[in-house]
Amino acid sequence: MFEACSLSELPPGESVRIDAHVPIAVFNVEGELFAIDDTCTHQDASLAEGWVEDCRVECPLHAAAFDLRTGLPCGLPAKKPVRTYPVQIADGMVYVETQTAEVA
Repeated sequence: MFEACSLSELPPGESVRIDAHVPIAVFNVEGELFAIDDTCTHQDASLAEGWVEDCRVECPLHAAAFDLRTGLPCGLPAKKPVRTYPVQIADGMVYVETQTAEVA
């Protein structure tokens, strides 16, 4: 588990990119936090720079979309899922668990 950012740095509707073993994007969707691989599986674009609606992020490059809960693609041109990571909050800090990453 590693410290991603402070909760105050991640208000609802925002995301941050974290340089970890692989880049990870952490999203705050109406107070619920999600962490996924930051790189779109269609092409190398940062998902942290994408648009979030409901519980999906749309890649800024070619509009591929991914479900933040599962990592599954929910819009072409992406066909491969991204990994998801458990997120915890402790003492005002956001932590991401990379040892238990899941690929749907």
